[in-house]
Amino acid sequence: MKTLYPTKYAALLFALLLFFTTNAQELTKVSPEEVGMSSERLNFLSQTFQDYIDENELPGAAILVARKGKTAYFETFGKNDLENNVPMTKNSIFRIASQTKAIVSVGIMILQEQGKLLITDPVGKYIPAFMETKVAVSKDNGSYDIVEANRPITIRDLLTHTSGVSYGQGIASDLWEEAKIQGWYFADRDEPILATVTRMADLPFESQPGEKFVYGYNTDILGALIEVVSGKPLDVFLKENILDPLGMTDTHFYLPKDKKERFAVVYSPSEKGLERAPNPGGMVGQGAYVEGPRKSFSGGAGLLSTSMDYAKFLQMMLNKGTFNGIQIISPKTVELMTVSHLGDVPFPWAGGTGFGLGFSVVEDLGDRGTLGSVGEYGWGGAYHSSYWVDPNEELVVVYFTQLIPAGDIDDHGKLRALIYQAIIN
Repeated sequence: MKTLYPTKYAALLFALLLFFTTNAQELTKVSPEEVGMSSERLNFLSQTFQDYIDENELPGAAILVARKGKTAYFETFGKNDLENNVPMTKNSIFRIASQTKAIVSVGIMILQEQGKLLITDPVGKYIPAFMETKVAVSKDNGSYDIVEANRPITIRDLLTHTSGVSYGQGIASDLWEEAKIQGWYFADRDEPILATVTRMADLPFESQPGEKFVYGYNTDILGALIEVVSGKPLDVFLKENILDPLGMTDTHFYLPKDKKERFAVVYSPSEKGLERAPNPGGMVGQGAYVEGPRKSFSGGAGLLSTSMDYAKFLQMMLNKGTFNGIQIISPKTVELMTVSHLGDVPFPWAGGTGFGLGFSVVEDLGDRGTLGSVGEYGWGGAYHSSYWVDPNEELVVVYFTQLIPAGDIDDHGKLRALIYQAIIN
């Protein structure tokens, strides 16, 4: 028998340890009871969402609930494609729209941790067109004046949506329309994102920096900034620093052709029920993520992903920057990102809620008035997706569907109520 020398034995043990560490099962599926949830009570969640499908209010949906680092609930409902009778599956790929913002915001914080920028820096330090910007000011007669910004926009202004940059549909919408920069859909653009946001810098914004929460192209500008500072295309930077380390193998700006059959179709409610939303060239763009020019990496709304991929990202945040033994960002960075930075600036969309660096943050549970916890953070996407992380309950929730506009469906509220009612200890 061949003798295994100590150094070779140690090397073999190390190789085996490395294999099992890097290939460990991630967010393992367990019984809900193992993580303090009730299987019986989760049946209310399943039945409610099956009812939405049966009543033709949703085309399909995927819900993933992780607690204490394990998957307690992962179910899919309805169809990926109604017309072709393709079922929704756990590896269905969705347009996650503004859920891209959280990932890109983490990318900015990685650059700060690498010493390549500070979030207090003016954006113009890296993209000179933003050093001096303009603001549109409404007049009583319905017109507007254009004035100089009081100060340069900072990276932190962009992270908190207090830069004044909108989606181009506000006071000076005529100028934004003329520049062909309106709405959030960039997948069909034959122009790199840096070129788009550089043109954007010449347009008047909605408010002075730091004075108002204005939801808009802030994170698209951050994506372009990542390209400038890192010297890499945004897709490459995210892949190297976030997606690959977390094992997010199904998260892309543009879909590989061999994954096309897994791509969920977008639907819109109508008097006839659910109808397939517009094809490439419209705001929704059914096909540009597959057949488009693949040039614009939209940091604000461009990524595609699966439920499990996105849950890995959120679990990393819940774990204070670590997932599966890999450190993406530091615990102190997570802490800074998940507290409100708005100060006296009101958050206009929900009571008891502020906004951190890429996430909304619950500050007063009673004022908000829905189940959850103080310190919970999250956001959603234009195609009616939603997510949140509740550190107090060690809870991660990912909800994907593909519906635009959403109409008056109450699925988000019931999703929250039915998840929290299933927590038993």
